[in-house]
Parts: sequence; C-alpha cells; structure tokens
Amino acid sequence: MPHPTPRIFPLGDEALVCEAPPPATLDVQRRVWAVAALAREWTTVCEVVPGMNNLTITFDPLATDAASLAAALEAAWHDADAAPHAGRDVEIPVTYGGEDGPDLDVVAHHTGLAAADVAARHAAAVYTVFFLGFQPGFAYLGGLDAALRTPRRREPRIAVPAGSVGIGGEQTGIYPSRSPGGWQLIGRTALTLFDPARNPPTLLLPGDRVRLTVAELCI
Repeated sequence: MPHPTPRIFPLGDEALVCEAPPPATLDVQRRVWAVAALAREWTTVCEVVPGMNNLTITFDPLATDAASLAAALEAAWHDADAAPHAGRDVEIPVTYGGEDGPDLDVVAHHTGLAAADVAARHAAAVYTVFFLGFQPGFAYLGGLDAALRTPRRREPRIAVPAGSVGIGGEQTGIYPSRSPGGWQLIGRTALTLFDPARNPPTLLLPGDRVRLTVAELCI
C-alpha cells in the first residue's frame, strides 16, 4: 500500500523538515522512527529529531545540499521498514480528580460522560509514546479514546504540578516537571518522569507502551 508523500521543506539553511500529512497515527509514527534510524547513518547529517508526524534533520551544507537530502528523505520515507518498535511496557498509577485532577469535571461536561467514566476510559487504553518534547521527559501519548478529546484551556495555567496527567485535543500526556501548561488536568501520578541523575533520565521513551491505572478516584 503506497504511503502518502510527505511535505519536505527547509528550516533555515542547514535543516530540513519531513512532515507527514495528518492524522497522527501509530503507523505514521513508526515510519518516522524508521526514517530517523536511516538518517542517523548518513554521514552528511548532523542531528536527527523525530517529532509528532514529522522529522527534522540538520546537515553539513559543505558536504551536501538541501535538494539531494530532500530526495533521499522522500525515498527513505517510502522504502523504510516501519516495523513495530521494540518498546517497553510501563505501568503508571494515577489519582484521578480532586486536587490532582481539577479539570476532570470539565472533560466530563465536554464529553457528556460521568467523571468516573472519563477516568475509566482514560485508564482503559494502551498508549504509545509517540515522541518526547515540550520539556525534558514530556511524553506525547498516542491512543486517546476519541470520546475523551477535549480542547485545551482558553487560558493556560502559570504552574502545572509535576506528574499531572492532561488532555489537550486529541492527545494525552504527563507533565514531568512543574511548568506552565494549557492541557485539561484530569489526574496526577507520583512517579518521577524525568531525573537527570537517572540513566536514561526519562521514565518513558519513544515506542514504549503505557498503561495508566486508577490508583484513586476523587469525585
């Protein structure tokens, strides 16, 4: 089955972005990882950064040109072996609602579900870490139940506690450290998602399969 042709465009003079058309799916993300693995072997490439539905590479302009590299990226996109990623299984206990999930009722109202059903549906899915971004250790998790999709807050919070579990549109994720944020917070985990003294420092890595369990429900 042919794969949709990605959009490849420059990012400054020494970088290219390879962007797949929406939607963001696990199959597309596997292709991103596969192309990233190939690009890391190219001697003219300096850095490879997989993202959600996209891949950014920086290159040595004295050793290659953008047009040649763009052609190589497009060929790799269609030829790469996007086999299932050998990720780990990680279980994360979450307290839903109450002070730890102040937006659980907002999500319930938006979706037309009871708060307890939102928590149950959210914890029932098996998520895949698509990529890490926004801040060190922040894992964007693919696999959110479509019934739980809820827009981000109109006004972001100045400080979101570390471990907060949120929903932002079609995505869900966990804040590894205290930071500003605009996702709807429905719960919180006590696990440490990012520790610079740990090897690796991030609890979650791209390709990992994540199960969230209901440690407590506060409604």
